[in-house]
Amino acid sequence: MTELIEKSKEELARKELIDRYTITVNNIVVDISIYSEEEKAVPEYVVSITNISDATKIILEKIRQEFISKMSLEEIESLEQNELINIRQRFKDEIKRLIHKYFPKADEKTTNMLINYLIEENLGLGKIEILLQDPSLEEIVINNHKEPVWIYHRKHGWLITNIKVVTEARIRHFATMIGRDVGKEITNLNPLMDAHLLTGDRVNATLAPISTKGNTLTIRKFSQDPWTITKFIRDNVLSYEAAALIWLAVQNELSIIISGGTGSGKTSMLNVISNFFPPNQRIISIEDTRELTLPGDLHWVPMETRLPNPEGKGGVNMLDLLVNSLRMRPDRIIVGEIRRKKEAEVLLEAMHTGHSVYATLHANNAEEVVTRLTNPPIEIPKPMIASLSMIVIQNRNRRTGRRRTLQVAEITPTGDPKILMKLDVAKDELIEVTKSKVMIERLKLYTGMKDEEIMRDVKEKVEILRWMVKKDVTDVNKIGIVIAKYYMGTLKMD
Repeated sequence: MTELIEKSKEELARKELIDRYTITVNNIVVDISIYSEEEKAVPEYVVSITNISDATKIILEKIRQEFISKMSLEEIESLEQNELINIRQRFKDEIKRLIHKYFPKADEKTTNMLINYLIEENLGLGKIEILLQDPSLEEIVINNHKEPVWIYHRKHGWLITNIKVVTEARIRHFATMIGRDVGKEITNLNPLMDAHLLTGDRVNATLAPISTKGNTLTIRKFSQDPWTITKFIRDNVLSYEAAALIWLAVQNELSIIISGGTGSGKTSMLNVISNFFPPNQRIISIEDTRELTLPGDLHWVPMETRLPNPEGKGGVNMLDLLVNSLRMRPDRIIVGEIRRKKEAEVLLEAMHTGHSVYATLHANNAEEVVTRLTNPPIEIPKPMIASLSMIVIQNRNRRTGRRRTLQVAEITPTGDPKILMKLDVAKDELIEVTKSKVMIERLKLYTGMKDEEIMRDVKEKVEILRWMVKKDVTDVNKIGIVIAKYYMGTLKMD
């Protein structure tokens, strides 16, 4: 016994607590601790349910086993939605009876908490539901039943958890249940699935042997608290001056492409740019899966693509929505990602006909953006790109996990990029490389403003941004109100 105690002390001594907080899920208090350990490559994210004792968990597991023995996962998966609701109610009634048997003194609040815990363990996503409720997480990854679940934490990057899914069948069950809720299916004949939870979280699932180690589930969380311009500035993602320049471009209806690698913050920057839209214009957004959250006072119509059903019918792709959006009298068009030639052609045509377009693209720098647009599979003639005004490049340092704006560039009349600002990695600072010429000349042509008026306008925007950061105005809707007041000329900074 003494040896075990000493061993436990040694293990604790090797671990360093680097973060700790609590979240509440269905009245269950969950303690989150993040430890680093010298002998481990990545820190560990440890989930501990604090208001359910170990003894209670043992009894709850006995109740769970007693009920679930009456129905297999396959039977649950085969149920229709209305039948599942009935099963949940039956499950709830049965658990309630058993809880009163084992915990006769439990009050209604405690009883409901225990019922919710057991329902999630059996008919829901189990402890994955806890991870879904942590606002600090961006990604949740199940690689197979033998490895712990991995998560991507906003602050700490990739972490390994103390949660495991007990069997491959259970992982497949999760994927099947998620798919069924949104009309998708995953089978041995169709072992890949893109879907989303009813909360908007994106889900990708694969079945073995396509994923050779086992069944996988990758969940990219939909941010309930979206990135905003003040959060980006506060976290040093970009500078006040860069933000003001982007704001100037957006206000004056110049089109922008945001580019970068996977996970670099392209969609987040798209969301940030939307903070600057005026409330008296119609905005159409087109995404594969809904990720954007615009200020509530905007005239915004979000649209989403749809995959075909198992018979190959009913699919609605990005191009369908893009062509349709032009018939909806949009002032601004937001596109989740440009992938194909037809999409790029329609977008550039929209720019030429007076629409402001904002889109993302996979490319690591401004030069690569032009290369991607002018080569297969997109293959747009280079002179056509000149209708695009600005390129913003996002970057994520995979070693540190930091997301930064790497470059801000304008497009010359020949379709070439001209870098205006770039990140000094050593100083972690976005610095000016050269003054804008093409974009400023375009603004002077369209607005009649003189150079000194444009400079004064940029300085005013910097002051407003500083004021919002100082006042901690980070909520997307509150920022929308500030920007609307600015456009109406009624903004007062106290």
